[in-house]
Amino acid sequence: MRRLVIGVAILAGAALGASCLWPERLAVNAPLLRPLLGLATDPPRPSEFQRRVRVPEGFSIAVWATGLENARFLRFSAAGDLLVSQPRAGRVTLLERDADGDGLPDGRRVLLEGLNRPHGMDFHDGWLYVAETDAVGRIRFDPAARSVSGAFERVVTGLPGGGNHRTRTLRFGPDGWMYVSVGSSCNVCQEDDPRRAALLRFQPDGSGFEIHATGLRNAVGFDWRPGTDELYATDNGRDLLGNDFPPCELNRIERGGFYGWPYANGNKVPDPDQGEGHEAKIRESLAPAHGFGAHTAPLGITFLRGAHWPPAYRGAALVALHGSWNRSEKQGYEVVSLHWGGRGTIREQPFASGFEVDDDVIGRPVDVAEGPDGAIYISDDYAGSIYRVVHGRAGAGAAPAPGAGAPAPADPLAALGPAEREARVARGRALWDRYFCAQCHEGLRAQEGVIVVPLQRLSERYAIEDLVRFLRAPTPPMPALDLGDQERRDLAVYLLAAHP
Repeated sequence: MRRLVIGVAILAGAALGASCLWPERLAVNAPLLRPLLGLATDPPRPSEFQRRVRVPEGFSIAVWATGLENARFLRFSAAGDLLVSQPRAGRVTLLERDADGDGLPDGRRVLLEGLNRPHGMDFHDGWLYVAETDAVGRIRFDPAARSVSGAFERVVTGLPGGGNHRTRTLRFGPDGWMYVSVGSSCNVCQEDDPRRAALLRFQPDGSGFEIHATGLRNAVGFDWRPGTDELYATDNGRDLLGNDFPPCELNRIERGGFYGWPYANGNKVPDPDQGEGHEAKIRESLAPAHGFGAHTAPLGITFLRGAHWPPAYRGAALVALHGSWNRSEKQGYEVVSLHWGGRGTIREQPFASGFEVDDDVIGRPVDVAEGPDGAIYISDDYAGSIYRVVHGRAGAGAAPAPGAGAPAPADPLAALGPAEREARVARGRALWDRYFCAQCHEGLRAQEGVIVVPLQRLSERYAIEDLVRFLRAPTPPMPALDLGDQERRDLAVYLLAAHP
């Protein structure tokens, strides 16, 4: 097996394993290496954000909340508060609605913590449901009190976890069933578990399990088109077939439908690795309803339901394009709107763009939610922020960057005695060397095509346990290395000592 270093490393060996194939058709470009490794960035300065990010005429956008590590999926409570899932931190945070009208949340609190990579959320019959990477749980929720009560009860267990795609999205449909998406374990392969690369559904108590649709490589977001029973889901196309193929997809989901992966890409184009011998399956696969640009990574989707939107946007869908990580020229990093025309045609146009300009990235949209206040909210797991879009009036004031004017952060290694610190640093350095991390972070013997990403100011952002948590479940597409927690802790101590 040819050795490859994928230009990513906080952990290069830890996150990637340092032993992979590096096809010539793959390009990895910074700064996307930072979020792939779990490294956050500072939120954009309000002046920079207003200069860079553009929305259609008549709309305005502003930073609404910051300091939300790995902010992913969004859900509004009946009282108008916004719940944000933070998979890497294992928590769900509640942001209080803006009752005082200053354009910022009135407060925040950790609603749930200690979960296993929580992602999708929904409310049903007084319960808050949360999809973890290997389970679905629920807990009683009081929207007026902004609180949960009782135990977190897992109604679905044993979902396939790990692999390349670890997030699970959950929503209740108009039919009262609970829908859960489970991504593939790999870039392209034939899965052993039929629940992977599929959309599942259950009764609210976890019973009645069905595989609703298959052949969906990683359908992170889904929603029902208003006024119809049509279910649409985004899907991320496979990697390693060049800059411009295959397209990412929007699929109209039918019960029992097969959507092509891993045998076909796009509109029934046979996959070069898995297509041969599966011609019948390719013929029966359902073509996408719409194709996004290759590697744009569409995630959250929401149909606009408010009557106050301009006519062109009523019933339109907003989709967050997380952005390419393996394309020589970046693509995505925006929110787009989809507009349905006659005969099922769908037109795509920019909605919130400017997060990437000339390869400079300041944000990666993840999810979109329509608030009861008539605004649109967008999560960004790269900047750890939530943005608010309004129509017909000035946008709210931007939230200040967290920590502005605060004292310098404490030394994350201060609690370690001199002898323990020295021993852990030595063991962590040995792991750094064993997995060739210096090739990606110091440029030592770097292979052609590898982008060197220096590690800087880690101690300003992370404590030891933050890095241990990341090393335990690094962000896809990087597989986790088989390290024990003590080894992860040693590596974290070395990183914080060597790159403070």
